[in-house]
Amino acid sequence: MGAEKKMSAYDVINAFFDEGSFVERDAYLKSASGEAEAITGFGSVNGMPVYAFVQNSDVCSGAMSKAQALKITKLYSLALKTGAPVVGFYQSAGGRIEQKYELLAAYGDILAASAKLSGVVPRLSVVLGDCVGASAVIAACADFLIMSKSAQLCSAVSGDDGSADANVKNGVAQFIAEDTGKAVEKAKELLGYLPSNNLESAPAYEPIPPYDAPDRTPKYIADSDSLICVGGGRGDDVCTAFGRVNGDPVGFVVTNGGSVSADGADKLKRHIRFCDAFSIPVITLVDAESFDSLSDAAALASAYADATTAKISVVTGTAVGSAYIALAGTGSGADIVYALPDSVVSPVTPKAAAYILDPSIADLPYSDQAAAIDRFIKENLTAEIAAADGYIDDIAEKEELRAKISSALDMLSSKRVSALPKKHTTI
Repeated sequence: MGAEKKMSAYDVINAFFDEGSFVERDAYLKSASGEAEAITGFGSVNGMPVYAFVQNSDVCSGAMSKAQALKITKLYSLALKTGAPVVGFYQSAGGRIEQKYELLAAYGDILAASAKLSGVVPRLSVVLGDCVGASAVIAACADFLIMSKSAQLCSAVSGDDGSADANVKNGVAQFIAEDTGKAVEKAKELLGYLPSNNLESAPAYEPIPPYDAPDRTPKYIADSDSLICVGGGRGDDVCTAFGRVNGDPVGFVVTNGGSVSADGADKLKRHIRFCDAFSIPVITLVDAESFDSLSDAAALASAYADATTAKISVVTGTAVGSAYIALAGTGSGADIVYALPDSVVSPVTPKAAAYILDPSIADLPYSDQAAAIDRFIKENLTAEIAAADGYIDDIAEKEELRAKISSALDMLSSKRVSALPKKHTTI
């Protein structure tokens, strides 16, 4: 296999923006020595207005400077005023250390400007080459981070594993692309699920049928070929994704049985907070009995409770105690809760509930207890009983879920909730 063909900064711009739409800003703003280490500007991506900067590795290796920071912060300011996403393409050898404290101030200015954009417009980082030190911190502050397979992202020049695999595993990056061109394409694809800002809706597409041969519950619900997993490589016991239902973007949260790990709970929390910030509806598919980490469970429950976007939960397997409360119950603020016919809802683990509520099971021969427990669950912890008590809104077969959820999304599209004024949650 040959080496990856290098793309210049302008090659990246041409591949990213719609043809002929890019307008460069501050082309004459340069460092005192006459270089401009980054290109900034705006244009359209699949018709959506987008701002972008590309570090130019052909000029001083793309090193950060006072001039580059000024170009980027001016771009951030314009994005804040007009409400459009910002995408940063990083390929830099570090900073112009000869600028000393001015360089430190430059990094600080970018971080402060980026923080103002958080929750107002989507922010994407695409790491195409080396990105170390303070630049790595800035890149990691984005909502989503894409890395080319050969790129390096780390907080120090040496000592850290800055590989794409390592950054996906620790949750910093969400995507690995085979090369620079694929990384650019992934950024364009992801923007197709996101609104321009927190006051607008995400772009809708033509409705298309669901997957022909679904092997997981989301595929019974989502439009064909619309699912894109966004949680990175950690927390493999859960899944976070974007998809479309009848052409409208939604966020998916999926638990896959057993206990939700600490990484899994944090992964779900981040997805919920992002979707809520941009009013993207959340569909939660619940199959969980417990949480490994109490603090992460509390943070996840807080994220659900705080979220005012449309929330639909589906009990697909077993929903037990705190997992039901956090993900599907009134504590999560779910607008509508569905359940599959064979699902189980219980205040404690089903086995414990059987022993507690029917002590006679413990008196049976040990070989007969499993069958008795199974019989107790089928008679006392069913979705139908939970629905009769008002804890489930409707029971549906998998094949019916798409139509029911689609109708619910239409109904919830006008949802408006006024939250109590506060600076932010403390959990």
